Amino acid sequence: MKSSDPASDFGTLLGYAPGNVAVYSSDYDTADESIYPNRSAYRSYLDGIYMGYKWQCVEFARRWMYLNHGYIFDDIAMAYDIFELRSVRDVNSQNRLPLNAFKNGAKHHPQVGSLLIWEEGGEFEETGHVAVVVEVYEDKIRLAEQNVGHQIWPTNQSWCRELKAKVTKDGDYWIECSYSDATILGWMTQTDETEYAEPTSELNTDLFIIEAHKAVDTGQANKSWLNIANDDEAAYVEMMQGHKLTSVAEDQHNYFAISQTAQQSIEHATNELHGLFMHATDYVLQHPELLKKFNLPDVVINKIRQSWDNRLNQLITSRFDFALTAAGLKVYEYNCDSASCYMESGKVQGKWAKHFGVKTGVDAGQNLFKDLVKAWRKSEVKGLVHILQDDEPEEHYHALFMKEAIEAAGFECKLVIGLSTLRWNESGNIVDADGAQLSYVWKTWSWETALDQIREECEADQSLGDNFEPQFKIGETPRLVDVLLRKNVMVFEPLWTLIPSNKAILPILWSLFPNHKYLLNTAFELNDELLQTGYVVKPIVGRCGANIQLVDKQQQVIEKTMGHFAEQDQIYQQLFALPKVDDYFVQICSFTAAGKYSGGGVRVDKSMIINGHSDCMALRIK
Repeated sequence: MKSSDPASDFGTLLGYAPGNVAVYSSDYDTADESIYPNRSAYRSYLDGIYMGYKWQCVEFARRWMYLNHGYIFDDIAMAYDIFELRSVRDVNSQNRLPLNAFKNGAKHHPQVGSLLIWEEGGEFEETGHVAVVVEVYEDKIRLAEQNVGHQIWPTNQSWCRELKAKVTKDGDYWIECSYSDATILGWMTQTDETEYAEPTSELNTDLFIIEAHKAVDTGQANKSWLNIANDDEAAYVEMMQGHKLTSVAEDQHNYFAISQTAQQSIEHATNELHGLFMHATDYVLQHPELLKKFNLPDVVINKIRQSWDNRLNQLITSRFDFALTAAGLKVYEYNCDSASCYMESGKVQGKWAKHFGVKTGVDAGQNLFKDLVKAWRKSEVKGLVHILQDDEPEEHYHALFMKEAIEAAGFECKLVIGLSTLRWNESGNIVDADGAQLSYVWKTWSWETALDQIREECEADQSLGDNFEPQFKIGETPRLVDVLLRKNVMVFEPLWTLIPSNKAILPILWSLFPNHKYLLNTAFELNDELLQTGYVVKPIVGRCGANIQLVDKQQQVIEKTMGHFAEQDQIYQQLFALPKVDDYFVQICSFTAAGKYSGGGVRVDKSMIINGHSDCMALRIK
């Protein structure tokens, strides 16, 4: 095989690795839509076990392990995360076997079957890479892999790439990376031998303690510090009725800090959980009996599937809500379609720290804005972006903050408040007051908020069933359902985010990944385990902490909220209380950009339940 050889079409058999394990081309640009019509078609299963995404490097490494040894490594967010794993699971016995990591240059040499791991960056930007070692020599090493080159292997050759190696006089084994901008971390070997292996990082959860801090009071709270020449900051100051991060006067100098260890755990959890939620979303869409539990209008179901299958409908940003305590890190839910807290975490808390002279650590949200800009650049948007919002002060400054990010990404952006200025034109397209067509939309409305209106508005169109398309009347104002479900309008966040954002996903996640370290036991019905731990009752669709009950081990309600979601179906989640730090219960929020961790913040309340009135405060990483 020569790198100059032509690439083979996606899915072409390139060759066989030892154990007769097939290797396929992953040249995605040549994928046949008749064979791979949707996202689900790219998911690889063997004997009912999920191997990965066709035909990526991780999928091949897991499939090779399974076919040759009967064990697999756990789901990971990125290929480089494999280097942090320390066990594999025997599929038949369910026993755990040791998996040890050896850095490039270790005295414990790679073996046939070891996994060679690359760090993220350069040739393997963002993801890293994994290959299977199939031959080992003192001067070279041979690999089998997917997603590096797409050429057919020479006949009777069981490897695709060879790297130069060197053994020092002390016995250190070094492998040269063929890419000057990439780095080999080392290799993973299933072995009991730990000499020269990287130590298993014992997580000290004492470092998960959230600390309360106070900036020295030099009268900063009496001075202006946000730049009201910027539209988003002016709107924020107007809503807050002053230059402040929290609405409580006596808290103006207060902030919270966490350790770098805690931050790294949150970052890893965010990336891993995003992958788990995506896996569960696909699973739900493949099982109609589970999809019914999400209480979605029938006319929306096919639209959700189309949205999920449309690879151009990319996620810009999302938010996880965590409890971080000495007992561990647990996720409450995934707000996969939420506009809240972004400006506070991505801009305001950083400016607050500068104005108040805070030197502790670094701003937890310092990268969020620039990562949002990158996400928009990767979004496949090809024209004007309209931002739709209600006439609400909080929505307005969030809309302006996102407008700034979209424009920084190089796109023209227009703000539309409400729907009254929109019209149907003669071609059946929706246009704004200037006649510009709506093709790309980012909305402050969450899909959950819009869903009730969509249900009501769709009742008149129920006869159309699965073939529902919004009807238009030239010159009239479109309905919300007309805008958000229009085939030629790409909405961010996409419609499929209704699934991971719905709390009905939580019991399904627990069933797919029982006892996962970041998940809480959750069920559609109360069970003995939940009765023993205490539990939280949540509506499957709700916002701002409404209609939630906290019940302790003695079956006493210790906290509850009212709201508009009492008629919704409920789920039951293990009680895992937020930590109380000084006077406040503190919830960690982690944000993603394009599905990857981008920053953090906190929301606080004197109640155990974070709600729509809970304040944001600054979070620092020490």
